[in-house]
Order: sequence, then C-alpha cells, then structure tokens
Amino acid sequence: MTRRIVVKIGSSSIVNSDLSINKQVMISLMKSFALLKEKGIEVALVSSGAIATGMHELNLKKKPSMMSLKQACAAVGQAKLMEEYNKSAAYYDLLTGQILVSHDDFQVRKRMLFLSNTLDEMFKNGIIPIINENDALAVEEIKVGDNDTLASLIAPMIHADLVILFSDVDGLYDKNPKTEKDAKLISDIYDINEVIDFGKGSNSSVGTGGMQTKIQSAIMASSIGCDLIICNSKYIDKLVDICLGEKIGSYFHKQEKTISSREHWIIYKTNSLGALIVDEGCKKILETSDKKVSILAKGILRVDGSFLKDAVIDIRSEDGKVLGKGISKYNSNEIDKIKGLDSKAINELGYKYSYVIHANDVVLFKK
Repeated sequence: MTRRIVVKIGSSSIVNSDLSINKQVMISLMKSFALLKEKGIEVALVSSGAIATGMHELNLKKKPSMMSLKQACAAVGQAKLMEEYNKSAAYYDLLTGQILVSHDDFQVRKRMLFLSNTLDEMFKNGIIPIINENDALAVEEIKVGDNDTLASLIAPMIHADLVILFSDVDGLYDKNPKTEKDAKLISDIYDINEVIDFGKGSNSSVGTGGMQTKIQSAIMASSIGCDLIICNSKYIDKLVDICLGEKIGSYFHKQEKTISSREHWIIYKTNSLGALIVDEGCKKILETSDKKVSILAKGILRVDGSFLKDAVIDIRSEDGKVLGKGISKYNSNEIDKIKGLDSKAINELGYKYSYVIHANDVVLFKK
C-alpha cells in the first residue's frame, strides 16, 4: 500500500509557452494532493520552473547564458512560484512549505540528516514540502543536477514508496516518438538494464533534464526499493488513481532493496573528492569477493587529489576503472605516507589503522 510519494513536476509542465506560470496545473496538483490526503497518502513535491518563471518576470525571451543572470531569474521566479503554490493550496485548505537545497545538503551527511529531520517534522504537521534546488546560488560545478535526480535523492530520506515524474512526455518509448512513427510506449520495466540506453538527450527548451536523467532517477529509486513512474502532466488529475494502481505512463518496478540508505548516500548523494589507485591484487579481490572488503594501505599504489579524513573518494584500478566508492579513514597526505605498507610498518609510524577504508564504508560497483 502506497503511504508516501515524491511527485516531480517539470518546467515545461509548470509554465505556459510564454513562460508564465500555468495556474491550472498548480490547482490540479493541489486538488490531487487534497484527495491523496483523504486517502492517507503523504506527498512531497519537487518543483522545477524557477528560472523559466523568472525569465517571464524579467521579459527575457531565451534562457540566459550568463550564470549570474540565471541566478537572478531563479531568485525572482522561486518567490513567484511559491506565491502561486500557496494560493492554489489555500483553495483546498492545504499548508505548504518551501525547501531549497544545495549540493552540500547531500554531500555532508550531517546536513543531510538535518534535512531529513525537517522533512519528517513537516509531514508530522501536515505540511506539503515543495522542494527545489537553490538555483539562485548554485553553479554548475556544485549543482545537485536536475530535478529528476533530486526526486530520487529525496525518496529514501522520506521513506517514499513511489516517485512520479510528471513531464511533457507520455513515458519511455523504444524509439524517439517525435521522429519514429512506429515508436511504442514501454508500460512496464522490470529490468532497467534493458532500457538504460534509451531516450538520450533533452527535448525541452526550458528544462534541464531528458529521458536519460529519468532513467537514472529510476535506477536510483529502484535500488532502495521504490517504484517510479514517468507520465505526462496532463494526467495530474489522475494522481490518486495512479497511486492506487492504474497503469498510466511507464512504470519502473522496484527491485528487492539492494543497498542500504548509507550506501545510497555514498553512491548517489556525494561527489568523490579524490581517489585511491589500487594494485592488481586488490582489484581482483574487490571484483570477485562476495563479502564486504576493507581497502588496506598495502594494496594502494597512489592517492589522487587532496582531501580530508571522512571524505568520500573513488577506488580505482591502474587502468582507470572505478571499482567503487568509500569513506576514507585518513586524509590524502596520511595515505601518501602509509600506502604500500603492512600493518606493522603503519603502527611503527604512529598510525592506528592498517585499512584506509573500512569494509562497512565501501560500496563496490560490480554491475
């Protein structure tokens, strides 16, 4: 039974062709949320549209290329969006709250836990979180990414059963439906590996994602035991029916939960701040072992990058293959001093641990 969901609405769905806010879509969303509330289903909304709305308010005809102007658009647009969301919510006696996140809210685990606690308290008090990246401050190098990704990052934090990505497309097709007349909608996806290369590129002039980001979002959701649906925003008024099992769009069926929330954080919510290059012996163990494995200093050839203790870093082979990620027990300078040494030599240098990454902090990429 679905108890909590994440709904994502794309820029092309929340604004009109002239980039003004589509108030009817907002009203439809809030009406659907009110009906979900009656069914005992809680919802978090990830909403795009800040930059597009800001462009409309500033009378800009095309998306700015200058980052500072994009950020100015986001600042104006986000305020306008929340004003309209609050008006729409008031029609149905709903209470909304704004959450603007940055990359650091996920990169730093302590901050992520604070965010999780805030969301939990909002649900306890009947508040619908309306979430977006803080585009007024974000720059490309440290962005969370697109809101398809953000929706699946939020899902495990609120223990969601389902993620629904509303967009301007009906779902995932086996071919590009705009160029191939015989393209067929794929209604049910049980094995994401079979469709992982479908739908590359973005078809929207105002959004940031494409079908590829939606497939990546499905991979992220599926790995923590959460279903995901891609469907057209024209079906917003069918949201309750979708949650109750009606087949609309493309349904990515969850896998049996394959990773923990901590592993999900290491894989998806963090950017690696450096890397360990391991020897062939260590590589072989990591690729063949069925058990969790610690990364010992003895198997490390070199360290790339400069980072502090507790940083998330890549584990790579000499040929550049990324074998996994993990949380480092030492900073980069300390690793450089103990790499290649056995435990006795490490202890003689005054260091406590012979491992650089403990087995419980390692996530291996075997698929």
